Amino acid sequence: MVVMKMKFPFAKRVKLAQGLWLLSWLATVAGAVTFFMGCFLKIELRKRAEVMDNTEIHAVPHTLMIVGLASLGINYFAGRICQDALDASRFPQWKNFVKPFFCGSSFFTFLMLLAVIMSYAMKGNLEDSLKIGLKNGIRFYKDTDTPGRCFQKQTIDRLQMEFKCCGNTNYRDWFEVQWISNRYLDFSSKEVKNRIRSNVDGRYLVDSVPFSCCNPSSPRPCIQHRLTNNSAHYNYEHETEELNIFIRGCREALVNYYMGLMNTIGAVVLSVLVIQVSVLVSLRYLQTSMDAVVGQENAEIETEGYLLEKSLKETFSEYVDPVLKILLLNQVSAGTPEAGAATTTTPS
Repeated sequence: MVVMKMKFPFAKRVKLAQGLWLLSWLATVAGAVTFFMGCFLKIELRKRAEVMDNTEIHAVPHTLMIVGLASLGINYFAGRICQDALDASRFPQWKNFVKPFFCGSSFFTFLMLLAVIMSYAMKGNLEDSLKIGLKNGIRFYKDTDTPGRCFQKQTIDRLQMEFKCCGNTNYRDWFEVQWISNRYLDFSSKEVKNRIRSNVDGRYLVDSVPFSCCNPSSPRPCIQHRLTNNSAHYNYEHETEELNIFIRGCREALVNYYMGLMNTIGAVVLSVLVIQVSVLVSLRYLQTSMDAVVGQENAEIETEGYLLEKSLKETFSEYVDPVLKILLLNQVSAGTPEAGAATTTTPS
């Protein structure tokens, strides 16, 4: 059963070929945009790799770069086919190429759809990655002399100032770790000794935060030490001094930033996907309408074009069955030596 059949007079085929040529170039530009968006997202993720725990979220930019490059090739050949479409003597050279071309194009179009879905669905992985990564970043903040962690302090400080955030969940995360290196502690001080002895792990824990948590919009000089001690500062109430330091956690700030970025990219790629599907549908109509012209003396006859020659189920089986047969043959050939060994009998 032919799916979505349409009649194409010569004038309509000409307009279809011309429109498809312009559309294929538009899709080529859109593919380049998709590739560069993938590169941009990859760079943005690499910038904060030190505060991210896994690389699963890099699947989004990798997919965008792959489909962007594939789109360039797909639409280049689509444009070439359009140029030869109205020449009955030149079009048959594409006949054997069109079927695998549509298979590859459909696969990469599906990948583009997958990239759109992933860009909206990666919030959970992103949040988990930042939760662990920021926790480790805060824990290693003091290790400026440790190889591999020398720039951890600089990374966290720049992050907190850039995104106007403090800590992982909030500023109290700094109260749970020793973020001041031992080299800057006076161990002859009674206060330092008491704080270390009062902690079961022997850590120097204080209700203080790094300078990068200070909010420059605060009307008073920043209070970053003894944050919970109201009597240590004049006219101070730590529960109401919201402008003194950044209240928002860096995990929330980064998740909002990256999800805003991914949602914008997802919307753009969705538009690119619509253009790409339009190219494939139009190209299919042009190809099937031109097949009837091949071998005819009059190239200006009216022809019929269609989207699928058979039903969707039959078409799917036509493409998938050969692949399944190849896989089954490989499995059988791999198991043949074992089967032969199992059936070997000893002579009596």
